[in-house]
Amino acid sequence: MEKVTIKSEYIIYDSLSDLNIENQNLFQEAIKVRDTAYAPYSNFLVGTAILLENGEIISGSNQENAAYPSGLCAERVAIFYAAAKYPNVVIKKMVITAKSNNKKVDKPIAPCGSCRQSISEYEIKQMQDITLLFMGETGKIIESSSLKNLLPLSFDKKFL
Repeated sequence: MEKVTIKSEYIIYDSLSDLNIENQNLFQEAIKVRDTAYAPYSNFLVGTAILLENGEIISGSNQENAAYPSGLCAERVAIFYAAAKYPNVVIKKMVITAKSNNKKVDKPIAPCGSCRQSISEYEIKQMQDITLLFMGETGKIIESSSLKNLLPLSFDKKFL
């Protein structure tokens, strides 16, 4: 038997004002698009902004559907759009923010499992890590230098 320890490293910021200007601007984009989310069932609105290597910013919000689970999370809306519009451009950074129409969200909201898998696919495809920053509506922000911190034992094409 072998016992293995998996470690993840994060940076935790107290508020948006503690971030550099680039990250503050990305969060402002994510907050703006978060309010365009179509979330009549969950009342949970998520916005994502992606910074590409060419300087372009792509954003997306969650889009629900009465035929669950055919809607899409904000992270996948944004990453799929970025890949469709700029298929060979490296994704440098992704910021995520979430709020609820039912209660205050003051803790960082990480990507769901499906979104983690999708982000992992793009890290593998581009052979470069994607920095992730995520928060609730207010409060602390978590920064991870790679999706590998959130999904250390990922499944990818080498298993197929």
